[in-house]
Amino acid sequence: MRLKVLICFFILFIGASLQGQELNCQVTINTDQIQGTTEKQIFEQLKKSIFEFMNNTKWTNDIFTTQERIDCSILIVIQQKVSTDDYQATIQVQSRRPVYKSSYYTPIFNYEDDNFLFQYQQFTTLEFNQTTFQNNLTSVLAFYAYVMLAVDYDSFSPLGGTVYWQKAQTILNNAQSAPSEFKGWRSNEGNKNRYWLIENTLQPVFQGIRDCLYQYSINGLDIMAEKTEEGRTNIMKALELLKPVYTSRPASFNMQLFFNAKRDEIINIFKGATPEEKTKITDLLMQIDPANTTKYMKITEGGR
Repeated sequence: MRLKVLICFFILFIGASLQGQELNCQVTINTDQIQGTTEKQIFEQLKKSIFEFMNNTKWTNDIFTTQERIDCSILIVIQQKVSTDDYQATIQVQSRRPVYKSSYYTPIFNYEDDNFLFQYQQFTTLEFNQTTFQNNLTSVLAFYAYVMLAVDYDSFSPLGGTVYWQKAQTILNNAQSAPSEFKGWRSNEGNKNRYWLIENTLQPVFQGIRDCLYQYSINGLDIMAEKTEEGRTNIMKALELLKPVYTSRPASFNMQLFFNAKRDEIINIFKGATPEEKTKITDLLMQIDPANTTKYMKITEGGR
């Protein structure tokens, strides 16, 4: 009898694991910019629909346990009601990754996308098709779901997220057939949008960013709980991989994205470094992210 109970428990456990999806995504919708909003129920339903879409969709063929799901968040700021069912908004997407033998989570992606026009009717089921553009809402959400997966996989294995970068690229290609008012998908709409995020990432000249993220995470942060000094040294070595990228593409969008996620963390890590390390890392950071020189000077303030 006990054996049968254990077998049933095991089957239920496996079944629950198989049901677990990849993302643990928190969703926030801000409507403060819309005066006298009378559509509270619509936005509450939108929040629920996006939450279910992000967290219940099976994005990969891999099996994730509940503990392995990727912590991420989406903040949508509704700026304007354009027409009956159309809304102009911004969407900020963030994701983080656990650090080995630590309670700390490290940020790995942080981007605010200003080009987010979408249509939504209350009680509409959000549907997505990988092979065609259906609507801008689910295309943008699915695009960033794959980007967050790609960055996460890149942090755990060398170029591990390539297949998910390619899936995001497929969404991008399909969306280029969308009406022109849905911006952010095309090369001629500025140099900081979804198009350039993917275009740059998959070019060999930008591989150093992905290599850096992997080395920074695995050989740096993941060993710092037991080998603080060695981990910090390896993080500096990882950041050296960004020098050829900056030399080839100064102030590129993708470099800015990397530092948007990592800048504050790097500063905090090296505040505890030796004077020699502080000088070396500050010189390096001012070289590859010169726009934020003032922020990096915080590293050398005060003692070790």
